[in-house]
Amino acid sequence: MTASGRDKAAAAPRVKLAQRGFFIDHPDPELGEQLMADALGVGDRDAMHGILRQLVRASVIGRKPDAVNLAFMIAMVKSIRPRDSVEAMLVAQMVSVHVMAMRCAHQFASAGDIARQDSAGRALGRLTRTFPAQIEALNRYRSNREPAVTVQTVSVRDGGNAIVGNVTQHASVMVADVDAERRKALA
Repeated sequence: MTASGRDKAAAAPRVKLAQRGFFIDHPDPELGEQLMADALGVGDRDAMHGILRQLVRASVIGRKPDAVNLAFMIAMVKSIRPRDSVEAMLVAQMVSVHVMAMRCAHQFASAGDIARQDSAGRALGRLTRTFPAQIEALNRYRSNREPAVTVQTVSVRDGGNAIVGNVTQHASVMVADVDAERRKALA
């Protein structure tokens, strides 16, 4: 890691597991909570504690939360950079589904009998189909907040080219229904 990469990674505090829950490990507890809320993409202390509590529960291996698993999950949420509480909840689900899918993959690979292998395989299939659907939901949510520009009238002079159809352009995507309009024109 470069020096600036280390500084960015150190900006968000770590979560330590305790006998009765968890705490944010930072010399200034208030600043630590604010840094964690920023990393998780939530606006207040209650939302931050709620997301963390859910991640702690999802990190469980056996019957106890796992610190390494929890650190991985928080790092993945931070790397996706949720922008608001809705994204924070969806990203927490995505990370949890990924962790569960990897557990099922392990169970599938190490199953000693056909029944366990079949059960783990079915669960793995469901989870691996859910994850891309969650990515699509996050992308749709993020793109719906971008302003759209719709062109309704276009003038074309002799020798010019034009797209015939409805064209909607978002900041990162352009969609044109050219074939449908061509079929209408030919009919």
